[in-house]
Amino acid sequence: MENREAFAETLNDLVQINNDRIVGYERAMHELKDEDADLRALFVDMIHESHNLKLALSTELNVLGTETDSGTTSRGKIYRVWMDVKAAFTGHDRHAILESCEFGEDAAQSAYKSALAQESLPNYIRLMLEEQKHLLKMSHDKIKVLRDAPVSVN
Repeated sequence: MENREAFAETLNDLVQINNDRIVGYERAMHELKDEDADLRALFVDMIHESHNLKLALSTELNVLGTETDSGTTSRGKIYRVWMDVKAAFTGHDRHAILESCEFGEDAAQSAYKSALAQESLPNYIRLMLEEQKHLLKMSHDKIKVLRDAPVSVN
């Protein structure tokens, strides 16, 4: 039973990190300027991605007879406050927004890495989490490329 509870806690931690991602990208969308329509579309896609990942995690939690956590992590709340402060000082700068988003993506990678480090995960769950981590890594890399792209001056 202890193993089952630890397993459910791990899955709920990943639900929370995806909740953080959703709230973070919603917040980032509010910081964008009108000319950042490309980022707005990307952030909508990433919000959708996290909803899908949460659905898969929730399905497994339901199988375990455990409720899905609807909250966010403490670290995610701190990240959003930091993002608000940074936005106030940078004037909603595209680079700063992307830098903040990358910080959130790093947190997601860390959470999935910790979950996958658990030896007691069933193989089918390990595969699901590896696939989710890979999807999130691809999103991380998109954010990083955009962050590092030269800013065009019109």
